[in-house]
Amino acid sequence: MLNSFWVSFQLKNTYRVNSIIYALKQIPLIKKILPDDLYQNTGIKILGNIISGLIELYTIFIGKLLYVATMIFGMVYVYENQMDQANLFIHIFTFLTFAGALLNTYMFNPTNDKYYAMFIMRMDAKKYTLSNYMYALAKVVIGFMPWTILFGLLVHAPLYVCLLFPFFIASCKILMSSYYLLVYQKKKKIRDENHPVKAIWLVLFLFLLLAYALPYVQIAITPMIFLVLAIVTILLSLLGLRYIKNYNLYREIYKEILTETNMKVASYDNKDVVKESVLKQIDVDQSVTSNKEGYRYFNDLFMKRHNKILLKSSKKIAVFALFCILGVIAVSLVNEPMKVTINQAMLQILPIFVFGMYMINRGQTITQAMFMNCDHSMLTYAFYRSPKVIVLLFKERLKSIILINLLPASVIAVGLPLILYVTGGTSNTIEYAILFFSIIAMSIFFSVHYLVLYYLLQPYNEQSEMKSATYSIANVGTYMVCYYMLKLQLPTLTFGAVLVIFSILYCVISLFLAYRLAPKTFKIRS
Repeated sequence: MLNSFWVSFQLKNTYRVNSIIYALKQIPLIKKILPDDLYQNTGIKILGNIISGLIELYTIFIGKLLYVATMIFGMVYVYENQMDQANLFIHIFTFLTFAGALLNTYMFNPTNDKYYAMFIMRMDAKKYTLSNYMYALAKVVIGFMPWTILFGLLVHAPLYVCLLFPFFIASCKILMSSYYLLVYQKKKKIRDENHPVKAIWLVLFLFLLLAYALPYVQIAITPMIFLVLAIVTILLSLLGLRYIKNYNLYREIYKEILTETNMKVASYDNKDVVKESVLKQIDVDQSVTSNKEGYRYFNDLFMKRHNKILLKSSKKIAVFALFCILGVIAVSLVNEPMKVTINQAMLQILPIFVFGMYMINRGQTITQAMFMNCDHSMLTYAFYRSPKVIVLLFKERLKSIILINLLPASVIAVGLPLILYVTGGTSNTIEYAILFFSIIAMSIFFSVHYLVLYYLLQPYNEQSEMKSATYSIANVGTYMVCYYMLKLQLPTLTFGAVLVIFSILYCVISLFLAYRLAPKTFKIRS
């Protein structure tokens, strides 16, 4: 088994190093100074291995540090003076662990290295899976241990709780993995962690609600409750680990996962599977038409026939936002102390909504659909790549994306001032307008942002694989900036005014760049 792990580790590292070298070659300015024979260059390979090692250390330690520091330790201070900090830390950590185990077991995530190892190199599927799964669990325990001790002791949690947390996390993942394996053995159904079903998202939302909402009503898991829960979970996980070790259907499972999802591997039937999956979401009713002309007709027809992909989610988000707004209003009407708290929060809540609008914006999903279901084929024609066509279609698409994203944004934009008014209002009436226009500005900003990135950095190749390091860096940077906003506490008036002005300037500059550069950059990557 150790030999299988070493071979698989080398394969994964080689794949990662080659991806890093390719990514370096795609970054503007850097690619001009790099030699053409990158993959044979010893110095570049050493650099790639160093970066690969740093990435591995990041996955073991730094990622977990950021998770514990922001999602758990940082959130403890949101409930300042409401209850014991140790109990809050334990409570949030416990329910987020449940959520994490549900969403990511480390076993059923389809990746290219798994495909290459088991189906190209014909490695033993069981040995490959078990050795890599044990390594993943070891990274969990080793990576979490220093941070659970550090942050746990900072909030005065008992040391035994801090020491148990990493093993509790690993045990929860083991139990979920063994459960999914059992389900497959009985019903021949298996999880694809890249595409969680609706039930998974609902349960995940429930865990997040329990993690962050229960402390508001003075309910939290105590150290003794956690101790009992952890011991039971760890003991049960030993049985689960035994079941995982004796399981013999791994090759059958991975054959299904790696060929029946839209992971971008060069399997012989992958394109047909992707095509079939996409066609199920397209309305091919011949009565679906448009009264527009030219490329406006082309874009309108695309939007209407992709309604399931593009508009359905926005409608659901809008309905969910409406229920949340009505729920907050109802709570404020029956609970006077909560009414005061909500009113105060409304005057400092805008930075949080930057991250919220980032999460609900459909820009990236829409551009992915545009490429896979339209541009992937159309960009092979010279007339479609002409500057006039690109600019015209860009304008039409931008209008459509803005309208799609404005559906949930409008509900939120109206709801926030309404909540502020119901909970006691504000002496400065301009703050109502700032709340409204800030949400609208954020929605338009993200709509422009993702479409401009798509046209300027078009990241996909003819196999629909993402091949632009710059595009990935831009997406990560967007996420990090939006996530950082969760920590800001600024007055609505000040932050909102700056946000609206910034959004207008960003949109103007981005659109100028798109009109000037898109005719040169909007093409299928080689």
